[in-house]
Amino acid sequence: MTVAIAVPREVATGEKRVAMVPEVAGRLVKSGLEVRVQAGAGEQAFYPDAAYTTAGAKIVADTAALYSGASIVLKVQPPTPEEVGRIDPRSIVVSYMNPTRNLDGIRAMAARPVTGFAMELLPRITRAQSMDALSSQATVAGYRTVLLAAGETPRLFPMLTTAAGTIRPAKVLILGAGVAGLMAIATAKRLGAIVEGYDVRRAAGEQVRSLGAKFLELPINAEGTGGYARELTPEEKAMEKAMVDKAVSEADVVITTANIPGRKAPVLIAKDVVAKMRPGSVIVDMAAESGGNCEATRAGERVIDHGVVVLGPLNLPSALPYHSSEMYAKNLQSFLTLLVGKDGKLTDNFSDEILAGSLMVTGGEVKHAPTKALLAGGKP
Repeated sequence: MTVAIAVPREVATGEKRVAMVPEVAGRLVKSGLEVRVQAGAGEQAFYPDAAYTTAGAKIVADTAALYSGASIVLKVQPPTPEEVGRIDPRSIVVSYMNPTRNLDGIRAMAARPVTGFAMELLPRITRAQSMDALSSQATVAGYRTVLLAAGETPRLFPMLTTAAGTIRPAKVLILGAGVAGLMAIATAKRLGAIVEGYDVRRAAGEQVRSLGAKFLELPINAEGTGGYARELTPEEKAMEKAMVDKAVSEADVVITTANIPGRKAPVLIAKDVVAKMRPGSVIVDMAAESGGNCEATRAGERVIDHGVVVLGPLNLPSALPYHSSEMYAKNLQSFLTLLVGKDGKLTDNFSDEILAGSLMVTGGEVKHAPTKALLAGGKP
């Protein structure tokens, strides 16, 4: 029996991405899979229904028909309880799961029951790099933050020599040198700014310098597991604060990217530091959704504090849906190779390291321990 894949329209407010693009749909169809795409699913990402049809996918208008008999459902945002109720029991859902903000959806999956894999839980190992949706979407987000900042600052980014004199370049500070931070650094450099970067991981210094930016250094090594930074000690936090406060107060643009998975984002910029910045300076807080790196940040809002513009953008990848959808769909295509064998059959063995690590729920049981603790009323 042919494995059928269903791709619904995203229902989350403001979500313009789609989990499948025609190019990837065509590859899956050629490999022997059936691909169903809900009518209009790709419109906001500028992928028309006709492009999917040309690629060999089936456009399905009726939601019941879309899900009926589908072995796999591919999404960007977590399925809502209402969506879960339409999905065939025993189907597999692959999407982001956002467990701390989506417990009702996960309860619904366990009760149905369906199997759910969370793209944000993929192990950070070499074999999973082609599936790493966090990195692909962070690349888009890092690029977008610089464009937002450039649109807000009253200053030019590049140095210009004109008949009216020389215009000094803007000074841009990037806090956090993960995937998003490095893309922000590269983008700001391309626009001609003087760029500084900081990360508590010493290993990030080489990457920052390779992009032509200055790396702010402290005698601290906070390298953690899985490519993330560990939490700093009180003494380290005091050292970091003094250096970062000075750099922030001197910058024209500050972009913050610091996140700790499953926890509130660390505060890197206090309100008293915002007050020391020059009027017209800009802060773009990429961690707005998880509490914010700046005390003045309000998620989803544009705030002016002491003459400083503070942006708290949400769902940055959705602002560039064409390419973010393309990258995400390719991540899913790689992930599907673990679920569907070369014989075209769906696996029921989830012991593979990548499948086991990203498995959220199956057989009516929540497998992700921190989420299970949240559902039981505890802490993750």
